[in-house]
Order: sequence, then structure tokens, then C-alpha cells
Amino acid sequence: MANHHQKPHAIMIPYPYQGHITPFVYLAIKLASHGFTITFVNTHYIHSKISNSQSRENSQIKNKDDLFARARESGLDIRYATVNDGFPLGFDRSLNHDQFVEGLLHVFSAHFDELVGDLVKSDPPVNCLIADTFYVWPAMIAEKYNLVYVSFWTEPALVFNLYYHMELLKKNGHFASQDNRKDTIDYIPGVKAIEPRDLMSYLQATDIWTVVHRVIYKAFTDIKKADIIICNTVQELEFDTLSALNKNQPTYAIGPIFPSSNLTKAPFSISLWSESDCSQWLNNKPNSSVLYVSFGSYAHTSKEDLLEIAHGLQLSGVNFIWVLRPDIVSSDETDFLPVGFEESIKDRGLIVPWCRQIEVISHPATGGFLTHCGWNSTLESIWCGIPLICFPLLTDQFTNRKLVVNDWKIGINLCDKECVTHQEVAEKVSHFMCGNSTQELRKAVKEVRKTLENALGQGGSSEKNFHQFMEDIKVNARKRTGLSNGHASPLHQNGNGLIH
Repeated sequence: MANHHQKPHAIMIPYPYQGHITPFVYLAIKLASHGFTITFVNTHYIHSKISNSQSRENSQIKNKDDLFARARESGLDIRYATVNDGFPLGFDRSLNHDQFVEGLLHVFSAHFDELVGDLVKSDPPVNCLIADTFYVWPAMIAEKYNLVYVSFWTEPALVFNLYYHMELLKKNGHFASQDNRKDTIDYIPGVKAIEPRDLMSYLQATDIWTVVHRVIYKAFTDIKKADIIICNTVQELEFDTLSALNKNQPTYAIGPIFPSSNLTKAPFSISLWSESDCSQWLNNKPNSSVLYVSFGSYAHTSKEDLLEIAHGLQLSGVNFIWVLRPDIVSSDETDFLPVGFEESIKDRGLIVPWCRQIEVISHPATGGFLTHCGWNSTLESIWCGIPLICFPLLTDQFTNRKLVVNDWKIGINLCDKECVTHQEVAEKVSHFMCGNSTQELRKAVKEVRKTLENALGQGGSSEKNFHQFMEDIKVNARKRTGLSNGHASPLHQNGNGLIH
């Protein structure tokens, strides 16, 4: 059979949030670098946000209607399409979060289905769908158009595994019961032990029928029909969890998914906001003297907590860069800092609405990161050798905090109690930036960084898993078109995608 008929062509669709888009884009580039044709799909709204942020930073930018134009110029076959998410561009998706997610749950699939119906007529023919795990309909679309269904999980395997076993948590009374148990959870396959406080926020909630809960329930039913699951993690960091998952479905750890071995050189900006350049300010600060503070692209926090953190940073005496999204509290409440705060810290503090995070945390002046524990931020910090102060706000961040603080010992908690207080913030920040104990954290981060480097290196686990994943797509695609020679891939034979 002619090989050109076998060329893999994957449609990729990330969940429409920054933390999901970033690894999807980098995976698209990596797959295209290995001979795949990729059609990358963003919503009209996400495309508009990225285009506008690029235009504000660089009025000379060309091809702002095609984010992958430069990638194609370099020889990569990455095509670009956009799709309506069911809402007008001016609709505030942050302020009206629940309404927006209801639309993703019930309406968005019809728009995407129509687009896929057009894309499958492409040359080479589309034979694979790589969709974010949080979508509830990929199995239906993949089956309709006879596509290999790859589910891309952009968070740690531990989080995936806990959602995957929600029924076990429910059966044992740790989730969805009138009064959830508070004792240690020790019965999840691949998880030695986890405390209920370290579960994702949605598994700690009392209201278990919010729109996000309904998305999670449906998504983790749909996932059971996936041909392949890929995770943005490293096998050596989550070996037991991944081994357990592989007993159910082929699951590959192919992370960390970065643009290149030099993390600071992304091929183009994919930020939803205009990025401030902090390099000049950092250049005037001593090495390891600056604390970078950011609570990510999605989660919100209370005005009260922000006031306590602001007072704590003020009292700590340390240099800091603080990223404060205008909607960090709410889209309709943008005045949340203490009166006179910016004036009082102007010589040692810089406040920006958004920035090039990689450039900041890889700068020699940066010595620590006060973070919400988003997974991309965690991986980037490890790569840059930066220890963490953890202040989780939502969803997987509580579970990520467990990995950072308890398992890998590369960070500390911001709060030891329920409430944030400025006294504790000041003490923790000052001790973290100036105390001797941080040296232990730095040593631990370097060790974990080595694990990441080795996984991505020649013969490393992520590199081997990535190549096996690509091969498995081709095998599955041949089966679907009746061209299979009847032999299952090694992964399907032993039910385990782990490299030993």
C-alpha cells in the first residue's frame, strides 16, 4: 500500500482556556515536526483574544488571522480553523462563567461537528481527533467520522486518576455523600494515600450538580471510549498512577510539553492578554532576589485575600513582580488593592496585568514563585529551577499542591490555616526568600528538573512514549480504514504504554 495514504492528519481542539491552549499548541508543533498534518481549531473568541493581544504588542504583525503562518513558513504542515462557541464575541465568558460552560456542554458540539464535516474532506484525509479530555462529545464525533480518538489530559495523571475513579470515592463515602468522610483515602488504584483536603475542589464540594460537575461526569464517561489517552506529565514522577491507568486504557506520559529544549523561545505568542515586558526592571535587581507572584489565567480570588497578600508583600520587604489580571476578583470589580499600595512599594514591586511568565521565572533575578499551583506554572517552575510558595484556589490546584509540597518537596504552603493573614504572608515570604531552608528546596527542584530533562532526552521515557503514541495513532488509523495487517501495536498487546 502507498505510504502517502497513511499520512496522519489530526484535528486538534483545546478547551478554550489559556492553560489548555498552551500545551495543545506545543503538542501540535511537535507532532507536525514528526510528519503529521495538523488542523488546529480555536473558537472565534479565543482567536480574537490572541490576535488582539498580539496586535497590541506588535502593530507590524502579519497574518494575525492565522496563528500558525510562521510555523508553516518553517515547513510544518499546521493548518488553522476557527469555530463558533455559540456566544457572541462581546459576551463576557468570565463574568457569565456558568452560562458559558452550559453552552460548551450542550451547544458547542453542533458547531464543531459541522466544522469537522468540512475538514474531513481535506487532503490528506483527516484520520484522527485529538480533543481535550474536558469535552463531553469527542467519542460521538470520532465515531461519526471514523477517526482515531485521542484524549489529551493537560494536568497531572494523579488528577485524572481521581476523576476516573469518582465512583469509588462515592461508594466509600469520600465524595457525594451527605457528610463526606475525612479520613485518608487509600483504595484508589495507583494512589498509595491521599487526604480529602488534597482532592480537587470539585470533589470536595457539597453542591455536586453544578455545571462543571456535570461536565466532569460526562467527560469521564466519554473518556472510556478513547483509543488513546495522553498526559502532560512524566512517567518517573507518577509511575504508580500511570501503571494503574494503563490497566484500563492505553495511557502515555509524554510531558512536559514545551515548545523546545529552550523553554524561553516559544515560536509565537499564544497569550490571551497583552504581555508586559519585565526584563528591564529585573535587570536592575540582584540574583534570586525577586519573588514572582501570579494566580494564573482562570481562577478568581476574593478581595479580602488579595488585601491580606498585598499587606503581607508590603511587610515582607522583598522585591516582587505581581501579575494581577483585571478580572482576578471579578470582571465588574477591578479596584481591589489597598489605597496607596502601589506608591508604597514602587521601588521594589512591579504590578502588571499579564506578562511573559517564562521570561520572568527564567531570569537570574527571580528566586521564587508564589503560585496558584496551575499545572503549566508548576512544570515551567521546575524547568527553571524555581521553588514554589503554594496558594491553590480551584480545581486541580489543591492536588498539584500535594505533589509539589508533600511528594516532591519543592515548595511550601502559603497558609497553614484556613484564612490568609498578612502576618503569615509576610513571615512565609521573607523566610522563603532569605532563609537557609530554601536551599533545600532549590536542590530538590534541580533533582526534579533532571527527571524532566532525562524524560525528554534521547531514549528518555517521554520521548519513547511520544514515538509509541504516534505509532499507535497510525496503527489505529489503518484499522479504521481496513488497512491493518491484523497485528496490534505493542501497547495494545500488553495493555501498558509504560517504558520499562
